[in-house]
Amino acid sequence: MQEPNNARNEGPDEDMIAFASEVFDVARRGDAAMLDALLHKGLPPNLRNDHGDTLVMLASYHGHADAVRVLLEHKADPDLRNDRGQTPIAGAAFKGFKPVIEVLLEHGAEIEGASPDGRTALMIAAMFNRVELVEYLIEHGANPDARDANGFSARDAAEKMGAPDTVARLVAATEARSRPAGV
Repeated sequence: MQEPNNARNEGPDEDMIAFASEVFDVARRGDAAMLDALLHKGLPPNLRNDHGDTLVMLASYHGHADAVRVLLEHKADPDLRNDRGQTPIAGAAFKGFKPVIEVLLEHGAEIEGASPDGRTALMIAAMFNRVELVEYLIEHGANPDARDANGFSARDAAEKMGAPDTVARLVAATEARSRPAGV
């Protein structure tokens, strides 16, 4: 039996692809009001692009804390990884966006969520000598002694990248963790 000529089993049409592209641009621009309106109209909060990036990932990577907050308030997952295994918190750490990290953690993002190579947000922040982020992440439970897939810690990464300020902060954090309580 032959299918009728009007029956199609194709993917999304060109208009749908153009609309999705516009939605991802809204996240990149950080237009929180527009995202809120679209989400109220039924836009899936965990929509992904062709690289597996969610709206949260795009807003996080581009430093838009308000847009991230709106998405998370609409039940977007703060830990969904893209096709390369990267998390929104790692993207924000890479770019140095503390306000985004604050929002992600307030909404349950996993502070130790590592990429496939085992790198955590703390390791990424340390590599780029982002002292304020390193301190914030440690204060909120990041493990300064965690190791990536190659056995390197945040301190090792900071030393390798020539980030002396974060090396000093990580040494202090490791020493503080090894002291008995009350000492």
